[in-house]
Amino acid sequence: MEKLSMEIVNPHAAGIDVGSRFHMVAVSQSEQGVKTFGVYTEDHQSMIGWLKDHQVNSIAMESTGSYWQTLFSALQVAGFEVILVNGRHTKNIKGRKTDVQDCMWIQKLHSLGLLSGSFLPDHFTDQLRTYYNHRQHLIEQMSKYTNKLQKSFRLMNIRLDVVLNDITGKSGRAIIEAILNGQRDSIELANLVNGRVKKSKVEIAQSLRGNWRDDLLFEIKECLDLYDIYHSKLIACDEALNDILIVAEPHPNHIIQSQVKKTRSKHAPLFDIQKIAYSYYGTNLFEIPAISYNTILCLLTHISKKDFDKFPTVKHFTSWLRLAPDTKKTGGKVISSRTPKGKNITALALRQAANSIGNMKGHYLSHFFKRVAYKKGRSSAITATARKLAAIIYQMITRQQPYLPSDIDALEQKQKKQKIKNLKSQFKKLNLDKNEILDILTSGSLSPNF
Repeated sequence: MEKLSMEIVNPHAAGIDVGSRFHMVAVSQSEQGVKTFGVYTEDHQSMIGWLKDHQVNSIAMESTGSYWQTLFSALQVAGFEVILVNGRHTKNIKGRKTDVQDCMWIQKLHSLGLLSGSFLPDHFTDQLRTYYNHRQHLIEQMSKYTNKLQKSFRLMNIRLDVVLNDITGKSGRAIIEAILNGQRDSIELANLVNGRVKKSKVEIAQSLRGNWRDDLLFEIKECLDLYDIYHSKLIACDEALNDILIVAEPHPNHIIQSQVKKTRSKHAPLFDIQKIAYSYYGTNLFEIPAISYNTILCLLTHISKKDFDKFPTVKHFTSWLRLAPDTKKTGGKVISSRTPKGKNITALALRQAANSIGNMKGHYLSHFFKRVAYKKGRSSAITATARKLAAIIYQMITRQQPYLPSDIDALEQKQKKQKIKNLKSQFKKLNLDKNEILDILTSGSLSPNF
């Protein structure tokens, strides 16, 4: 009986199952080729020496969490070719699952060339991610204390959250500080609001009449102090992020031909993110409607211009973002086309931008958003529109071209022609004559979504 064999692509390969307390390393398919190492720096050096003694030059490692990062860097510095493998690609192991079998299975798959590495940013982008993630953590903490402030006022029936959109804004801070200083007159407190507040001062004064409690006032003071601390830390984080971006700016003398002015959100970075992004990417992403300062900051700190070259096509890029459907076919039929689940931070930022497009009227993607939302719901529309935005960004950066907006009037005319074509097709199926069609049109019974 003829035996089938697979070609060994990586003859000097090793597999590492990374753990929180120890690492299992396999250099062969025998238990003698498996060894356990600790997680300390000395253990890393011992592992590197052991791998070199076995003439290993290519390593595949599988891990969850952040336990792999220090070992990955140490192996790269030592000269090994290292890839990080998705756990879903190595989990189908036959028999009882153990750490020894895991690392041997990883080594076997890597030797046969059946594993592909995950996308990993360069060292500089990894540093930017650290600043961005810490920045997001500070914003989350500020939001928590804002919610506690609102709850404390609500328990006293002081409804600042009804009359003010942001109680930590200019008007809200003025009122809160006056309350903490002992002011209880609702009319005097209402006079502290800014003139741009839409609610009348009479209604604001009504919202400031409640039951004053010392315990809740103490909680409000503490929450406000902690909010200010986190806000000062956010400013310091932005300054540090700005410094590292300016120092490593690849083309500091690039001048943007057209500055795009956009409304800054509350926690948007105060430094010139538009100029820095143009210097890094070579194109002005701010020209894309609905793309905010926070969206560009997220993109800038997670994907460099060189990283875009790692994706051969826009389909690879949107698939990595988990914005493209994972179509599965069998027997010539599509059995599943769901979008894979994931926690890609860049995709989340694009989804937020797509959600804002759904609330806009003048954006050329609004028609696309509403059409998908009508058929499949708002959630699917957000994903589909986010994929459109990702494709636009990919084309602008890889091709180094400016944003080319679509002609909204031409798009509406095209959609109008398509609707007329659909109506004619429906009338033909129903075998309607001219009088019946005229009767439908004059009676107003034709649905706008027909």
